[in-house]
Amino acid sequence: MIDDGLQFPPGFQFGTATAAYQIEGAVAEDGRGPSIWDTFSHTPGAVRGGDTGDVACDSYHRYAEDVRLMTGLGVGAYRFSISWPRVLPSGAGTVNQAGLDYYKRLVDALRETGIEPAPTLFHWDLPQPLQDAGGWLARDTAARFADYAAVVAEGLGDRVGRWITLNEPVVVTWNGHVEGSHAPGLRLGAGAFPVAHHQLLGHGLAVPALRAATPGVPVGITNNYGPVGPATPAEADVQAAAFRDALHNHLYTDPVLLARYPDPVAPLTGDTVRDGDLATIAAPIDFLGVNYYFPELVRADPDATFGSTEVEFPAPSRTAFDWPVVPAGLTETLTALRDRYGAATPPIYVTENGAAYDDAVGPDGAVHDPDRVSYLDGHLRAVRAAIDAGVDVRGYYCWSLLDNFEWAEGFSKRFGLVHVDFGTLARTPKDSYGWYRDLIAGQKPAR
Repeated sequence: MIDDGLQFPPGFQFGTATAAYQIEGAVAEDGRGPSIWDTFSHTPGAVRGGDTGDVACDSYHRYAEDVRLMTGLGVGAYRFSISWPRVLPSGAGTVNQAGLDYYKRLVDALRETGIEPAPTLFHWDLPQPLQDAGGWLARDTAARFADYAAVVAEGLGDRVGRWITLNEPVVVTWNGHVEGSHAPGLRLGAGAFPVAHHQLLGHGLAVPALRAATPGVPVGITNNYGPVGPATPAEADVQAAAFRDALHNHLYTDPVLLARYPDPVAPLTGDTVRDGDLATIAAPIDFLGVNYYFPELVRADPDATFGSTEVEFPAPSRTAFDWPVVPAGLTETLTALRDRYGAATPPIYVTENGAAYDDAVGPDGAVHDPDRVSYLDGHLRAVRAAIDAGVDVRGYYCWSLLDNFEWAEGFSKRFGLVHVDFGTLARTPKDSYGWYRDLIAGQKPAR
């Protein structure tokens, strides 16, 4: 039952989200080349259960069914990602027209049902040939990303409602290159800074390429954010938390909105940043994408990477990922962004928010997920609280439409509004799907 009090401003955009490697499958079809996630997932011991995205949800073949599911939800937007190796199998050079045509069919199907396509150009699946040439450690990858952005923009043109350049460069840097739990599985510690910088440089180079090919289409970038606090009032913990906050929340946004890196990370930059780079990175954007899942508490630890270790955040409930459920952290994240960047803050879209729970199809053929319903209700109320506090939040995209390949956790974690049987690939909408549908339908029209 929807509470009529959960209302959003006229024009507020409700959507859902996915990522290419997590749902598409068809990794060796129609000319697609290998990505670093193909390589990583086939590395013994890298992914729980030996799972891979070879088939995933098979959305490459079942996209029409998935569009129908979104139509049933009543969402106004779909945030998906484009597979770089499906469009440019070598990462550069010859375009794979069959791959580009797949995305044309997808965006046309979305448009026909009134859903705005909101593609992300890079959601972690770097073409393996580019990784072989140095990956994001190599400055040239930023230039190749801009070339790829131009190819996609010219191919999809005015079919697209908004562009997102990068998804969560913090995760690519930290998980993929600092600690090695994600592709490409490198453990570089503080030596990973060039990965952060070259992603941001690629973003800055892509912005004018996108604008040149699709004038008037909004362009933005998405990062993962969350409050960071000290485990104790001790000065060492306070300083450790401030540094982690800079690494997580400021490193990937200060350059975009303020044309500078935050002071605490300056010692990491070395000779990576060249003259003119920050001006390129700070190309004006039309919106900022905010992904939020949980806050962090850290304690000082001189033996840990960057001098801190995360400790358990107290919360009344936790997800199947053992993440604390803290809706107030989303309000805090949104207001903190507004407070830090002031007039430089562009309109904000919550481009990911959701929770993993151990869902299963019950004897009645339905999937009852009351914990997810509670989670979504709490976090949407947190968004409403931020709006009431004056933050310009214009949309919310629930993660995720489908249960999918959850990166290093394989198929062990389910985030979807729709249950997927990974044996048969049957889709079953969960109770949370119905809840979100009714919430959207219950919004009062503009007067």
